[in-house]
Order: sequence, then C-alpha cells, then structure tokens
Amino acid sequence: MALGAKRRKLGRDSGERRALFRDLVSALILHDRIETTDAKARETKKIADSLISTALAGDIHARRQVRRVLTDRRVLQRLFREVVPRYQAGRGGYTRVLKTGRRRGDAAQMALVELVK
Repeated sequence: MALGAKRRKLGRDSGERRALFRDLVSALILHDRIETTDAKARETKKIADSLISTALAGDIHARRQVRRVLTDRRVLQRLFREVVPRYQAGRGGYTRVLKTGRRRGDAAQMALVELVK
C-alpha cells in the first residue's frame, strides 16, 4: 500500500492502519460507495486509485500486486471483472470524495467516497 509516500497515521499503528484501509477499499469496490470520515476518505481514495491503476495492466504481475493488498476473493473478482473494464479508456480519476456534513456524535467531518461511473 503506497510505500514511501506521505500518509496520515490516524492514531493507529501500522498493522491496524493497513487493515483499516484494506477493509475500506474492499468495501468501496464491493459497494461502489462508502461513507467515512474525511481524513479516512482521502487516504482511501489514494489507495483505491493506485490499486485500480495497477489492476488496469491486467497481467499476472498486476494481479499479484493487487492480491497483496486485497485478500478477499470476491473483491478481487469484482475488481478485475466489473470495475477495471469500466476504466480501460480512462486516465485516472477513478474515485471521488464528496463531503457530506458533520457526524452527530462527535462532529467529525464525514465524506462519501465513490467510484466514478
């Protein structure tokens, strides 16, 4: 997941953070849209765009690289069978983040992350 790039720590250790983003990106691929906090949404967008760009190559190496991050077989199948063909002609910008307001409990800024059609 984006080695060497500046990332938010979100108050978690590295393993917990990696699991968090694995789950968020998996949910995004399965459901086409998720709602989370703004900080998590922006990091999820970076990781998801990177994974989709890698998956666009379509070769075995790309599949193995994506498999390192996404471990659920259903997510991998949906990514390579449904999501990637949508973006074959595109050049980036596979996801978008839309701010949705504040969460009632703690007033955290919430955002919607969705795959662009």
